[in-house]
Parts: sequence; structure tokens; C-alpha cells
Amino acid sequence: MLVDKRVVILSITGGTLFYVVSQYHISLWYLLLVGAVSGIIFGKVFCRWMCPMGLIMELLMSMNPDGKIKQMYQYHKIGCPIAWISGWLNKFSLFKIKLKAESCLNCGACDKKCYIVAMEPTKFSLYKPKTEKPGDSYTCSKCLECVAICPNGSLTYKV
Repeated sequence: MLVDKRVVILSITGGTLFYVVSQYHISLWYLLLVGAVSGIIFGKVFCRWMCPMGLIMELLMSMNPDGKIKQMYQYHKIGCPIAWISGWLNKFSLFKIKLKAESCLNCGACDKKCYIVAMEPTKFSLYKPKTEKPGDSYTCSKCLECVAICPNGSLTYKV
């Protein structure tokens, strides 16, 4: 599955973007445009799938397997206009994380994997009714680990 190769994809796209911007002196406005367009289509995927700074954060998080640094992942995005724009577009993006409630086992594996649910478990849930869906939240970076962990495919990421 593509999610299993996300860090490899991030390494290639993030490294390529860094190289192209630094070597060819590409305006960061073009990068902002790429982030906004990808936000309209996919939501906030830029941070976890394409961003050079996101790659650095992934490497830092992998050095700390007990997860204490995981909360820090959000903080590097505070000054990033791409994160602001694409995060705001999560609610309006064409692709969304969707739940097929009739096939959901209510096992909670998706919530255990989601870093947003971990930060605010009473507010967010991917499967519990009357809670906000993390995929629509500004902070969701569409890592799609929730979709990958679902044992029977009740969560999907599609139009």
C-alpha cells in the first residue's frame, strides 16, 4: 500500500523540492501555489507527503520510537503558510477520509493510530458518532495511517 511507502515518497519529493528551490532559485510563491492546489484536491497532504521540513520532522520522530516527540510534529507548521492554507482546505478538499459505518467493527484501531485523536480524544474520533472527524480538522496532515490500519477497509480516502 502507498501509506507504507509514505516516508520514501516524502524523502523523494521533499528532497527534490529542496534541491529544485535551492539550486534553481524557484520562488517560494510557486511552492505556496503547489501547496494550495494540492490542498484543494487532497487536503493537507503537502506536510506529510512532500515538504522538506516535514521530512526533517519525520527523521526526528523516527529517532524517538517511544513517541514523546510525536506531539512536536505540529509545532514546525506554525509559521508555514502552506500548512495554514492546506489545513484550512481540509474541510473543502475533494478527497476525504470516509467511514462506511455499516461495515465498521468499532474496534478503535483507527483512533489509536491517529495523532490528532491522541491529542484530543474526547473531541475527535474517526468512527464514534457525535464527534468531530480528524480528517476535516486543520491539523490533519493526511498521513492515512488510520486508513491503512483499518482491519476491514471501512475507512477510505477518496472523492
